[in-house]
Amino acid sequence: MELTLSNHWKLQRKFRPDITDEAIIYAIINSDELKDKYWPDALNAVSRVPPTGKILKVVYKRISIGKVKIITAFWLD
Repeated sequence: MELTLSNHWKLQRKFRPDITDEAIIYAIINSDELKDKYWPDALNAVSRVPPTGKILKVVYKRISIGKVKIITAFWLD
């Protein structure tokens, strides 16, 4: 899966160095596609990441098959 980063995520990434690309991909693959509350074309992925046990939420858009644009990601707990 290829990740494209939004400008917002590029800025927020320095404040969340513990969220890796592998954790984001894991959350997207192992979660259902949930529609976002505010953006009609965005999707949410909520998944528990195994090494840490924390719950990760990722807001993303599907660009094409195998290509995803990350809007933001954050820990819920």
